[in-house]
Amino acid sequence: MGALIFYTGIYFLGYYAAHLLNQAAGRALVSNRRIAGLVLVLTVSVAHAYKIISTPPPHDHGDGANYALGLYVILPVTIIAIAVFFFNRQEEQDRQDGNDQS
Repeated sequence: MGALIFYTGIYFLGYYAAHLLNQAAGRALVSNRRIAGLVLVLTVSVAHAYKIISTPPPHDHGDGANYALGLYVILPVTIIAIAVFFFNRQEEQDRQDGNDQS
């Protein structure tokens, strides 16, 4: 649960950083802010996965690095990626429905 909250925070940092960059530039430098947030999540997750793999697990945890990698990196990033693609698809369908009605 904590990793999902962490990566959700990272996603929104990337999302709003892209928004602020567009506002500062006065035009759309980053056209899809959702994908920009997802790129930041993927970048942080690669660094997090490297840290998990490169350090030995604590002595009282016999599960290993693969369990930690799946639970703390792959699962939350997958959930966020599915949500981003779902909302992008919903937005595309809403736009198409709006064009069909007019």
